[in-house]
Amino acid sequence: MSRVFNFSAGPATLPEAVLREAQTDLVDYKGAGMSIMEMSHRGKEYDAVHNEAIASLKRLMGLGDDYAIIFQTGGASSQFAFVPMNLLGPGQTADYVHAGAWGGKAIKEAKNVGAVNVAADTSKEKPSRMPKDSELKLTPGAAYLHVTTNETIEGSQMKSIPNVDAPLVADMSSDILSRPMDFTKFGLIYAGAQKNIGPSGVTLVAIRKDLAERGSDKIPVILRYKTHVEQNSLYNTPPCFGIYMIALVTRWIDAQGGLAALAKINVEKAALLYSAIDGSGGYYRGTAAVEDRSDMNVTYRLPSEELEAKFIAEAARHGLKGLKGHRSVGGIRASIYNAFPRAGVETLVAFMREFQSKNG
Repeated sequence: MSRVFNFSAGPATLPEAVLREAQTDLVDYKGAGMSIMEMSHRGKEYDAVHNEAIASLKRLMGLGDDYAIIFQTGGASSQFAFVPMNLLGPGQTADYVHAGAWGGKAIKEAKNVGAVNVAADTSKEKPSRMPKDSELKLTPGAAYLHVTTNETIEGSQMKSIPNVDAPLVADMSSDILSRPMDFTKFGLIYAGAQKNIGPSGVTLVAIRKDLAERGSDKIPVILRYKTHVEQNSLYNTPPCFGIYMIALVTRWIDAQGGLAALAKINVEKAALLYSAIDGSGGYYRGTAAVEDRSDMNVTYRLPSEELEAKFIAEAARHGLKGLKGHRSVGGIRASIYNAFPRAGVETLVAFMREFQSKNG
């Protein structure tokens, strides 16, 4: 079997070593005579995996006992509702940054719950960009400030974290654990696992325990962060196989040298691709502001939509798949998350040069 280079934005490439270990364990987990997918979520084998995943994530993020890691389902989309339901109280206002499609979806959901102030809106700007701290129009005493650290569709990424008084809430779905940062600046972080840390079906939430206490008793029990913190994500049956995969991915991250080593690799991969775009004489045009270009999702255009369609089709025949931009914006999107190999970027760059020489 020959594996292609998968540039999909998510579900995305997983480390091959992780896939092979999971393959080995799939039918008979460590001699237990059953798959990890078949085990009781309260049994000793799964319990060890569950707690390893939590401990490893807290260690990689530098979080202490004042934080909890919980596993949920529903992706970032469910968290768009969870966050305001739990953190936005009566008479309060939540601040939101609108820098792209996912920030916009979070705002729309929050407005169903309570008062929202859009602290900055760069969502319509071309090239796409993140707002500067000086542009933020914050609410005194805001319940929280919500940001999306990497806008997957637009290809823009926050390079620094705002310093604000309100609790900082972040959707990190597409750049979680891709670089070191001070995760303790955040009161709550959430991320769909399917881009950098595991398969689809698991949503990671890291929350400061005092914020988890905010949830009203009027919220259904299963929709309270407090419930899942107190029950160690075992209030209901969790997505066990996905959590097992997260445990394996965190081991793989350690084997690569941790977040600092991954960040170096990620920056180098992105630089290779951006260099090819910038050196094409305008044939390839990046869609994000240079200072905010994402290291995870590289977005660009060709001279025409017809050429883009031809580029995507021919790339797929060369084993370069998943390059079609999001349906809402078109163009090309190369998602090069943690597990995406440098060799795939090098192959894409070579293909880009060949395609331009034949179609320029």
